Amino acid sequence: MATTVWKGHLTFGLISMPVRMFAAARGERISFNQLHKECHSRLKQPLFCPVCNRNVERSEIVKGYEYEKDQYVLFSEEELDKIEPASARVMEILEFVKLSEMDPLYFDSSYYVSPEDAGVKAYQLLMKAMEESGYGAIAKLTMHQREHIVIVRPGTRGMTLHTMFYSNEIRAAESVPTDKIEIKDQEKKLAQQLIESLAAPFEPQKYRDEYQENLRAMISAKLQGQQVTEVAQPHLAPVIDLMEALKKSLAEKKAPAAAPAVTSAEAAAVSAGKKPPSRAVQPISVQQKRTGRKVAG
Repeated sequence: MATTVWKGHLTFGLISMPVRMFAAARGERISFNQLHKECHSRLKQPLFCPVCNRNVERSEIVKGYEYEKDQYVLFSEEELDKIEPASARVMEILEFVKLSEMDPLYFDSSYYVSPEDAGVKAYQLLMKAMEESGYGAIAKLTMHQREHIVIVRPGTRGMTLHTMFYSNEIRAAESVPTDKIEIKDQEKKLAQQLIESLAAPFEPQKYRDEYQENLRAMISAKLQGQQVTEVAQPHLAPVIDLMEALKKSLAEKKAPAAAPAVTSAEAAAVSAGKKPPSRAVQPISVQQKRTGRKVAG
C-alpha cells in the first residue's frame, strides 16, 4: 500500500466522500555521495549550533521566521496547526472547467485519489460524470504547510489530482515576433508531412533516461576494471534553407536505418582476440545488479 500523503473529504454541492491521496509518480535517479578525496570517507553535514558550539538533535529544533537581520519570530508545530484552513481536511470543489481549455504549464505534482469504503458510490458518480462531460474539478487543498489550487480529473483506473502553480508563479514567456515571419504553403505542407511521418500512439514505456543507463553501465564497468568509451554525439549542421532541411528530414525518415558503427577500439580488440572496452550505453544485466557492490562516487 502506498503512503498516504493527505486524508480527508472531497465535497461538491451537498455530496461528501472520504478520500485519501498518494503520490502518482516518483523520480528515480542514481545519486552520488560526497567523499573525502584523501581517505574516501563519506562526508556528513551535522546540524551545528555556532553559539552553543555543539551538534544539535532534531528534537531541539524549532521553526523561526527572520523578520529582520538575525531577528526571528518562533513557531511551534501546535501553533502552526491552529491556523490551518478548512482545506487541510476538506477538499471542496470550487468549480468545474473544461480539461481541453487547461494549459499543462500550470500542472505541478501528480497524485492518485482513492475513495474510502463509505465514499465509493459518490466517487464513481463524480468520476463518470466528469469523464463523459470532459470537465475537471478545481479545488483547494492544504498540505505540507501550503494551500494548493488543484485540478481533479478522471483517469484510466480512478481519479487523479494535480497540484497547480498559481498564476503569479508562472513566468512570462519572451515575446517572439511571429507576426513578421511569412510561412509559405509548401513549407507548411512539408512540415505537416514530417509530423505525420513521426506520428505514433503515446506509449510512455518506450522512453527511457539514457543518461541514467550510461551511469549504471559506467559503474558496472568500473567495478569490473573495464574502460569506458565515450558516447558518440550527433553532428548538427546549420540550417541554411528551411525547405531543403524539411525535404532532407522526410527523405531520412523514409530511408532504412543503418547498422550501428563499430569503433576503432572495438575493431582492434576483436582482431587481437581481446575483450573490447565496455560501452557507456550498455545496460547492466540482472545478474550484475545482484552481484555488484554498492559504490559511492
